[in-house]
Amino acid sequence: MDLKKFAILDGHALIFRGYYAIPPLYTEKGELVNAVFGFTTILLNILQKLRPDYLVVTFDMKGPTFRHDTDKTYKATRKETPDDLIPQVEIIHQVARTFQIPIFEQQGFEADDLIASLAQQLKFHPEIEISIISGDMDLTQLINQQIKLLTPLSGFNDIKTYNTQAVIEKYGIHPEQMIDYKAISGDKSDNINGIPGIGKKTATKLLQTYHSLDGIYENLDKIKGALHLKLSLGKEAAYHCQNLVKLIKNVPLEFNLTACETKDMPKDAIQKLFTELNFKRLFMKFEELYKHKKAEEQLAMF
Repeated sequence: MDLKKFAILDGHALIFRGYYAIPPLYTEKGELVNAVFGFTTILLNILQKLRPDYLVVTFDMKGPTFRHDTDKTYKATRKETPDDLIPQVEIIHQVARTFQIPIFEQQGFEADDLIASLAQQLKFHPEIEISIISGDMDLTQLINQQIKLLTPLSGFNDIKTYNTQAVIEKYGIHPEQMIDYKAISGDKSDNINGIPGIGKKTATKLLQTYHSLDGIYENLDKIKGALHLKLSLGKEAAYHCQNLVKLIKNVPLEFNLTACETKDMPKDAIQKLFTELNFKRLFMKFEELYKHKKAEEQLAMF
């Protein structure tokens, strides 16, 4: 059976990657668009290489999430969004709308939770394989036979694919264990401390032996010495961190599979937008994609 392809773009993760990876680019009006350029480059690469049957994009919304309500220190060490990046977010929304890509965002939840919830809805469609396009490794916890993570590399033209085997090779544990791995070892980028004194190597060994956080504490009497003490003192912290790390899979979304089908790309509207953004090279790339798609459609008629 030929599987259908459903691609989910992690909007904000790709925005930040473009902003920090690409030197400043400006339109003729003086608008900074380096993050827009990065996002759009990835979008065209996904359309060209993956050829998804369905495509959506998720975004974070401004304001606290339920995780901030649970823990006031959550992501407290993160820098504020640069002022010159904020206007680019709306332009990227405009890019998505011009390509007729459905946008998912929900107040109080992170884009990762929306991605997890979309994947959960698609769980009941075994004929669909899901590709999450993001540089956020928190999403490795979602990987299974149906879901893979595609991470853009430097230059944005190459993509690293993480399936279950790739996660095992990189971390030494299975994707579903990533939640407990971060609950134990922490995640500095989100200001999640984990269990004090226990690092990544020890967390990996514990999960290889006892499989889960519950399994570790069910066998705590078998663990001796300083590690036993650290685990005993850190139990409450570990389960608290687990709740922060675990993605929500039941965010209420207005999801319609048919509405997510890749649309016929409106060439004139895209050309107008790309001209405004000074994306001449990207429009040439789009034209190649457009011509190839039209040729395929004509062949399919015979």
